[in-house]
Amino acid sequence: MKVLYGIKNCDTVKKARALLDSRRIEYRFHDYRVDGLEPALLQKFVDALGVDAVLNQRSTSWRQLDDEQKRDLTPEKAVQLMLAVPTLIKRPILDDGRQLLVGFNPEQYPSA
Repeated sequence: MKVLYGIKNCDTVKKARALLDSRRIEYRFHDYRVDGLEPALLQKFVDALGVDAVLNQRSTSWRQLDDEQKRDLTPEKAVQLMLAVPTLIKRPILDDGRQLLVGFNPEQYPSA
């Protein structure tokens, strides 16, 4: 089964969920705030996509970090920041069982 990861009130996640629903695609929604975020899951995302694809450095959450938190950013430090502040993760992430898709692009989403 496909799993859509994100935060329920995120507009982009809402668009992705609406598209999946309209295409009658079965999926499970995993809300980081409700369901939590296991370090192994985040590491899976980073290993498959790269830290630059997973960490949203254009987000409000990123801008709210102090300069010390942003300085000397290693992949390990980025993972720790995302675990502490899950809103730093780009949304949504769709796991279709074969690949991970980050962000929302309707053309990349499954049609059936």
